[in-house]
Amino acid sequence: MSTDTALTPPVARVEHKEVTLHGHTLVDDYAWLRQKDSPETIAYLEAENAYTEAVMAPTRDLQKQLYDEMLSHIKETDVSVPFLDRGYWYYTRTEEGLQYPIFCRKPAVPGQPFPAEAPESVILDENALAEGHEFFAIGGMTVSDDGNLLAFSTDTTGFRQYTLRVKDLRSGELLAEGVERVGSIVWAADNTTLFYTVEDPEQKRQFQLFRHILGQPHSADALVYEENDERFNIAAGRTRDGQFLVLESASHTTSEERFLPADQPTGTFTLIEPRRDNIEYYSDHRHGHWYIRVNDTGRNFRLVTAPESTPSRAHWTELIPHRDDVMLEGIDLFSSFCVAYERSGGLEHLRVVRFSGEGPAPGGSREIAFPEPAYSAHPHINRVFDTADYRYGYQSLVTPGSVYEYSLKTGDSTLLKQQEVPGGFDRSLYHSERLFATAADGVRIPVSLVYRKDQFLRGKNPLWVYGYGSYGYPLPMGFNSNRLSLLDRGVVLAYAHIRGGGDMGKPWHDAGRLMQKRNTFTDFVTVTEHLLATGYGDPERVSAEGGSAGGLLMGAIVNLRADLFRAIVSHVPFVDVMNTMLDASLPLTVPEYEEWGNPNEPEAFEYMLSYSPYDNLKAGKYPALLVKTSLNDSQVMYWEPAKYIARLRTLKVGDDRPLLLHTNMAAGHGGASGRYDYLKEIAFDYAFLLRELGVVQTA
Repeated sequence: MSTDTALTPPVARVEHKEVTLHGHTLVDDYAWLRQKDSPETIAYLEAENAYTEAVMAPTRDLQKQLYDEMLSHIKETDVSVPFLDRGYWYYTRTEEGLQYPIFCRKPAVPGQPFPAEAPESVILDENALAEGHEFFAIGGMTVSDDGNLLAFSTDTTGFRQYTLRVKDLRSGELLAEGVERVGSIVWAADNTTLFYTVEDPEQKRQFQLFRHILGQPHSADALVYEENDERFNIAAGRTRDGQFLVLESASHTTSEERFLPADQPTGTFTLIEPRRDNIEYYSDHRHGHWYIRVNDTGRNFRLVTAPESTPSRAHWTELIPHRDDVMLEGIDLFSSFCVAYERSGGLEHLRVVRFSGEGPAPGGSREIAFPEPAYSAHPHINRVFDTADYRYGYQSLVTPGSVYEYSLKTGDSTLLKQQEVPGGFDRSLYHSERLFATAADGVRIPVSLVYRKDQFLRGKNPLWVYGYGSYGYPLPMGFNSNRLSLLDRGVVLAYAHIRGGGDMGKPWHDAGRLMQKRNTFTDFVTVTEHLLATGYGDPERVSAEGGSAGGLLMGAIVNLRADLFRAIVSHVPFVDVMNTMLDASLPLTVPEYEEWGNPNEPEAFEYMLSYSPYDNLKAGKYPALLVKTSLNDSQVMYWEPAKYIARLRTLKVGDDRPLLLHTNMAAGHGGASGRYDYLKEIAFDYAFLLRELGVVQTA
């Protein structure tokens, strides 16, 4: 291919298609790109890849430099903090040069610490399993109560369709068991019965629960439960005390649960409380009582208890009340205490609640304090039910990931391990802040910032703003050593905790979904404008990044304020809102009505159409765009970004900023699976941003 040909962007064939609904005609000239098996589709995607590679060719040395930098900050050979579970210490380790982790264990001696010198057993080596596959991912892993059998699931395409396997950990033999499209996996207490869920191949939702007896053919597996409501997915698990299996059926806004004694695998699941629209509840078990986190009296959840034999709502006793300003995000339940995982002021809090005696009554509480203005604190792996120690994770934008153990006896936290960052990382060079931007309606939007202190000049730095803002998902403020390559070049990094996410509890999510979804997009613009007005960036060098529903955000802000941004990186973006949400045959569409609305309803249609990125493109200038997708994406189909770019090519005028589409032909929603391959993808993205923001010059 000649240089001139390579630098000519592909032109997608136009095949006119119209759909008229609610008085509007939707035009889609590129619907033919949905034909995944068509040679023409593959040829177009490959032509886009070739064009992107050609445009980015002058950055190859920069990409290599960035890759080497990021790799230098990773301890390639490392081991996780071991955790105790049913007579074994389990841990994960990585080895230099290997793409994937290795899962290991050592026998535990009661009352003794981790036996560092004891021989290890490798229970699963992802590198061996991944041989011959361009993509590899583990879905789930669970060990039988006696420690002899490992059930796990794998995906080799990126489409998030997992195959169940069982390994005998005594012999290392893979047993004959094998089931396709598996989700949850959970053992009963007899070490012989395995429960698993499977997905509907048309709707791609987990909808059936089966019971399998080890050694029997899968044709004999009993169907235990089937979820017929298309909005709902099912998942199975086990209470921390090990006494019960719990089957959850949940949509985005509603849930219900059933339980079964783990030692009675052929018994019948008992319903805790029938589902009610817009009410969610989640349960765990302790000393004859159910502990149920529920949002029946307020959106931010409360905690109630109920006797094991009478778990329904009529028998609930409140333990932690609902609070308008505190979101109860989770409960970690143990024999003598629980840890309430709460969120207030946009930040996470861990509160240890002691129980008095064997009953459910609380006996006092104490919050674990954290020192920084923006951070992430979360439960770590805690498998032992009867314990007086609690492990949690802590990190921030400047503090590497750390694992602590909190002692109920002393009230002190002990650092067990902090992520080592080689390559000359000096934490004191970086500064983290928390501020608020005020939206037009007076709502204060949290923003987390990090920058290198000796590189900061007010109003002069390139600015990178990240956002998501959907599904009630709060942005975690974690450490990522890859970001040092941006920070060390003077880029100010900002995280916008916009409405639609869960950063300020359930009401924050409600304020950015359905008929209030536009708040998500205007909040992001407000945050960016506030950062510029207060000197955190150069108005001529502003970039933004988001993925999936955050890619919808990227498409929406480009249509709202193309002038505000110099460059955008959009990963697997949900940009074709109308065509996707009008096609109920697509996986995930019907469950998504609770997040975006049902476009078959006129009012919802009008509102969704007002922000759908694909439908609101128009002739004009646009930022430099790098749009990335994967051929085997099961969440946002590859054709959405492909159609978006094809249409935008016909409308972008007035500047020579690049418009790039890159499709990973062997991955899914999360991109490359191997850690080294993933670093190459990040280096590519950073090279694009640094060039477009004028931080570096390339040939």
